[in-house]
Amino acid sequence: EAQLVESGGGLVQTGGSLRLSCTASGFTLDDYAIAWFRQVPGKEREGVSCIWRRDSSARYADSVKGRFSISSDNAKNTAYLQMNNLKPEDTAVYVCASGGYGCDSPFTTWGQGTQVTVSS
Repeated sequence: EAQLVESGGGLVQTGGSLRLSCTASGFTLDDYAIAWFRQVPGKEREGVSCIWRRDSSARYADSVKGRFSISSDNAKNTAYLQMNNLKPEDTAVYVCASGGYGCDSPFTTWGQGTQVTVSS
């Protein structure tokens, strides 16, 4: 069974950093696009970043460009989201997703999410 498990969330002050991890089991993460989304209650889910190694592309939402960085470690079957210079508006549940062939394809596997809270 394909699964994704996120970790690394927590409480951080404005300007701080966190690195989120997304570990896959049951499939090879690098065979698919990997994306991070974030969800705030009452708001629409927002795509944060996506990477698709087959065309060496990485995408970022305008709100996180220059502050967040997506990467993956094939040996650990894990993707990461490095978040720097965090702002209170980055507070959300961060969810990773995979299973699509490209960042524009539907994602078939989703994690449960990890909470990120940025205090002002």
